[in-house]
Amino acid sequence: MRISSDDQRAIGLILICVGFLFFLIGLAARLKESFQSRAEISTAGFTAAAIAAGLGVIFVLFSLRKKQS
Repeated sequence: MRISSDDQRAIGLILICVGFLFFLIGLAARLKESFQSRAEISTAGFTAAAIAAGLGVIFVLFSLRKKQS
């Protein structure tokens, strides 16, 4: 199954937005003082944000490379 470059770009942008949302979850957990397991949630949020944003950037870069050739 082939994915068109427009679909790859859309998937990449969605993954970047999901990464940003995970970053905000991690940031909110870090700032919440009375929450018990804030360190675990913030670390998991930041890790998931980095993975999702990295995959999104890879998808966008591959879609741009396909469009040029």
